[in-house]
Amino acid sequence: MTEYRREGRYTTVSIPVTLYNRIKKLIEGTGFTSVSQYVAYVLREIVAAHEERKYEEPFTDEDREKILEKLRRLGYI
Repeated sequence: MTEYRREGRYTTVSIPVTLYNRIKKLIEGTGFTSVSQYVAYVLREIVAAHEERKYEEPFTDEDREKILEKLRRLGYI
C-alpha cells in the first residue's frame, strides 16, 4: 500500500514492535520527530554507503589474503 504525503510518495515498511519501541526511545530529545523519519535517515545513509562502494573493489588485497588464510585453516583450500 502506498501513502501520499506532501513531501512525496511513501510506502509502508514493517518492523518488529520491539525495534520500533527501541528506536522511539533512542530518538527522544533529538531532532527526529518520528521513528519513520529516523529510519528513513538511517536507510539513506546505508544505501549511499553501498552505492559509493559499488565503484570500489569490495575487498582489498589484504582482505583477500585474510579470507584465503581463514579458508586454508578451515580446510576448504
